[in-house]
Formats: sequence, structure tokens, C-alpha cells
Amino acid sequence: MARDERAAIARHIYARHVAHAAAVDEAGLRSALEVALAVIPRERFLPTGPWHLARPSGGYLPTPDDDPVYLYQDVPVAIRPEGHLNNGQPSFLAGLIARGRPARGMSAVHVGTGTGYYTALLAALAGEEGRVFGIEHEPELAALAAEALAGLPQVRIVAGDGAAMPLPPADLILVNAGAARPAEPWLDALKIGGRLILPLTAGPLPGTPVTRGAVFLIERRDARHYAARCLSPTLIYPCAGARDPEAERALARALAAGGQDSVRSLERTDTIPEDRCWLRGPGWCLAYG
Repeated sequence: MARDERAAIARHIYARHVAHAAAVDEAGLRSALEVALAVIPRERFLPTGPWHLARPSGGYLPTPDDDPVYLYQDVPVAIRPEGHLNNGQPSFLAGLIARGRPARGMSAVHVGTGTGYYTALLAALAGEEGRVFGIEHEPELAALAAEALAGLPQVRIVAGDGAAMPLPPADLILVNAGAARPAEPWLDALKIGGRLILPLTAGPLPGTPVTRGAVFLIERRDARHYAARCLSPTLIYPCAGARDPEAERALARALAAGGQDSVRSLERTDTIPEDRCWLRGPGWCLAYG
């Protein structure tokens, strides 16, 4: 069997497993994810093989050669193993996208595009009638993503600080890096009914830049009000533009105390009473009830 044929078979099997894990109770979305994952070559968005596959126990397992069949597993794959920078776990990232309720024709923003694999997934779900704006802090990675996604007219990739630049109005914003606070441009860009997938993370794992915390789903209800709930714990690379020591210390205290599962709203004010506030910063608060 030819290598390309073997990889295509592996990709279809992988797509079914990942889509099921990402959207187990939503048949329509599960089908859309499976179709998209089955046609996006993961190897296009990675360095030349052999590759380094992340191990659950830590570290990496090198593949014996550059056969792309090894990439069609539900594991992170290193982009830069020495810096712990990965193309993240497919079921986790596809699951976060699923929780943001993607739809054809949507306008999506991907903060932390990396080399573009999950931007390609957003683009496939949005369709040619949609729009996807990808932002990557590192110019070298942004250039790789732009090259890999050049054939998709609905996608635009820029290099820059995704926590500081003005963003187009969005139905879905995926922040694919750990922030210590919600950035104003993300909240401003959400349309009414728009969803923000927001990992909030504090200190790094020992010996790595990878930060730990929790992922929140933020949904804009009207001009000033946002629903919020915690989706899951996370380990994720830090978001360079949305971190500062004071915000990290406050978040670390909140995570250590627990209670994130009881968060129900994000308020764009810092005057919420202490007993209602899980985490606050200048001009905002994640609140209970």
C-alpha cells in the first residue's frame, strides 16, 4: 500500500475517533468535525518528520521515520520540542471548538494560530461563506501558517499581539494559549450571542513554560453582560500579550481556593461584592450566580 493511501486511511479513522470524543452528544457537529478532520493533512502544519509525539507521562517519543501515519493519533505533536511548543491534543482542541458552537458562515478569530492546523479546522467548519482571522505572536510561525493556509480564501493570518489589536466582529473566538486575564479586545469583538473560549492559567509547570489553569466559555448576552462557565482544567502554552504578575498572582489564589465551577458570569466592572466574585481585575470580574 502506498504511503499516501495509508495516511489517508489513518486520517479517516483518526477523524472519527477525535470527532466522537469532541462532540459525543451532538450528531450534526460530530459529523461536521469528522468530515473536516478527514481532509486536513496534519503533516502540512508541522515541521518535517520524523516527529516527536507527546507522552502522557511527560517528554516525547520520536517516530521512527517521517511516515505521516504516526500523526493520526490523539496526541500533541511537537513543533519545537526543546521549548515544549506543541500542536495540541486533537480531541481537546476540537472539543473546545465544539463547545463554542461553530457553524457555517460564522466569523471566527483564532488567537494563537501557531502553524495553523486548528485554524484550518475552524475554516472548514465556517465554509467558504465564513471568515477566519488567525493571529500568531511569533512572526516565524505566522508565516508558516499563512503558507499552509494560502489556498483558503476565507482565512487571513497576521503576526502580532492578539490581546492588543482590534479584532473583527466575531461569532466565535478561540484563544489557543493561556491568559491571566480576559483581554478587552476579545470581549469587545464578540457579537451579541458570540462565544469566547478562554483558558485562564497561572504559573508554569516546573522546568517548562507550560501553564496550568482552567478553560472558560464566555458568551455575550448584550452590550455589557456575559455569561460564563468553567469547561475543564487545562495545561497550555502561555499567551504572551495577556499576562502580568499581578493578574497571575490573583488567578493563582483563585485557582488554589477552587470554586471556578460555580462561576456564572463575566461582569465588565470591578465593583461586584466580594462574596459574589471568584476573580477580579481592573474593570472586570468573574462572578458566581
